[in-house]
Amino acid sequence: MQRCLYIAAGLLCVGLGALGVVVPGLPTTPFLLLASWLFFRSSPRLQQWLLASWPGKYIRSYHRRCGMTVAQKAGAVGMMVAMVLISTFLLIPEGSVARIIVPIAGAVGGLTVVFAVPNAKEDE
Repeated sequence: MQRCLYIAAGLLCVGLGALGVVVPGLPTTPFLLLASWLFFRSSPRLQQWLLASWPGKYIRSYHRRCGMTVAQKAGAVGMMVAMVLISTFLLIPEGSVARIIVPIAGAVGGLTVVFAVPNAKEDE
């Protein structure tokens, strides 16, 4: 039963991580790392699938370095800020409650990347 729950949670995390690529403020990395851990505990086949898929190189890099480099964090936060600004001022209609929610979600996502994700060293 626990194995099935871990697999379901891992698939949900992969979906949220994929959604985080296009939704401003929703972080991708923490969800994909959690999915990797859940698959490690439940299904080696799904973990191999995840590591071989599009986010696999980022997950392997994170594991190898035990975190994200400052440059990677800056890039991630920069993309989040850009997407939040584009969404808030160009795509969301004026007066919509989403004009409040999207910047708050972006701030939470950015702070998560900056403070919750460990710093790693550059490859030598």
